[in-house]
Order: sequence, then structure tokens, then C-alpha cells
Amino acid sequence: MRKEHGRRSRRKICNFCVDKAESIDYKATGKLSRFITERGKILPRRISGNCAKHQRQLTVAIKRARNIALLPYATE
Repeated sequence: MRKEHGRRSRRKICNFCVDKAESIDYKATGKLSRFITERGKILPRRISGNCAKHQRQLTVAIKRARNIALLPYATE
């Protein structure tokens, strides 16, 4: 039961860098909902593949959208 060494998965690319997005809009709930789990948690960088700059902007946008009830804090 040895783990295979030498095999690396491809680096995920930031979706916002590909789109050349300057900022992330908190009103675009369709785009933001791709980065939260079904329980309402924000996906981490290593899973979503975002760069650090856009991950910080994404977190702020999700929290703003939650605050004005565009996105849920949690599900039942």
C-alpha cells in the first residue's frame, strides 16, 4: 500500500484570472454559489483553484451576499 510518487496533478487555474476580472461582484450569486458547498461553507483555495488575490475578493463578496440574504449562511 505505497502511495505513488512522481505523479502530480495539473495545477488548477483561477477562473477569475482567465476572465480577466478586476473585481468580484457580490450580486452575481450564480457565480458565487459555485464556490460554496451545499452546506454553505466557502471552498478553500486548494479545492477551488483560485489565486490568493481572487480568493480574498471572493470571500468578501460571499460574506456581503450572505449579509443581505442573497446567499444562505447554512442549510438545514
